[in-house]
Amino acid sequence: MLRVTDSRANDNGVSPFIELERETWSRLAHSIEQPLNMDDLDRLSGLGEQLSLAEIREVYLPLSRLLYLYVQGAGHLHRVTSTFLGEATQRTPFVIGVGGSVAVGKSTTARVLRELLRRWPDTPDVQLVTTDGFLYPNEELERRGIMHRKGFPESYDRRALLRFVAAVKSGAEEVRAPMYSHLTYNILDDEEVVVRKPDVLIVEGLNVLQPARIRTNGTAGLALSDFFDFSLYVDARTQDIEEWYVKRFMKLRSGAFADPASYFHRYSTLTDEEARATALDIWRRINEPNLRENVLPTRGRAQLVLSKDADHSIRRMLLRKI
Repeated sequence: MLRVTDSRANDNGVSPFIELERETWSRLAHSIEQPLNMDDLDRLSGLGEQLSLAEIREVYLPLSRLLYLYVQGAGHLHRVTSTFLGEATQRTPFVIGVGGSVAVGKSTTARVLRELLRRWPDTPDVQLVTTDGFLYPNEELERRGIMHRKGFPESYDRRALLRFVAAVKSGAEEVRAPMYSHLTYNILDDEEVVVRKPDVLIVEGLNVLQPARIRTNGTAGLALSDFFDFSLYVDARTQDIEEWYVKRFMKLRSGAFADPASYFHRYSTLTDEEARATALDIWRRINEPNLRENVLPTRGRAQLVLSKDADHSIRRMLLRKI
């Protein structure tokens, strides 16, 4: 049954969101065939988060259909605008923002959406960019004394990120972005991400839904989300995300941390008890405060909220009314 959520209703009992349970949402895919197999899921799953064919069928296929309908709607609006202007204007990429906490699974969501949207007619070229590439280099973070706040809004070159997405949305032939390495935990000096007029661009990151900054004179600038055609937020209870973060950290000891080139190689030899204590300390000093102060407050700005249970499965969707 389709129902309006009460969780965000105002005093009159009216909410800007429609709440759908997974069973209802899954029927919205209609007769779309399952395009992915188990090999695809292994490739797309994040560390500590195992996708299932049921999750693809019941959650992501309906979502890909909704997004494809939005892309088609944007195309219709473009044609109407061109008719109004009396001239043929160039259609620009459809931009999707994906936000949420560290360890909540937003990167997996972005990868799955890229894979599924590529299968729809008229959107074969779907590209994905993460905002990690717009973090200031570690040397600059050290110079500013904010290395301990990496991932907080002030640790990003927000002007460069805005210029990048604005250029994509303006229809530029080619736009370049810095590339980030999770191995070295820093920006790569000699590599870039190149975006060349995709049909759809997915922008994934912690702070993609941040509101515009207020200038010293009281005026507001542009927000990154001003350039989004659709935005979604991957949500879960904070205590669940904490546990996912800890489990991921412990698995990384024998994975990426084991590489001598890894910035976090020093953690690879920790015992289980030491690793859990270290992960909890990092989470509670850095990631949880950032979630509470900066990331979670942007949830209501998304057009769609995907809510997860403790087992990482998406159980509820909040879709903004139009």
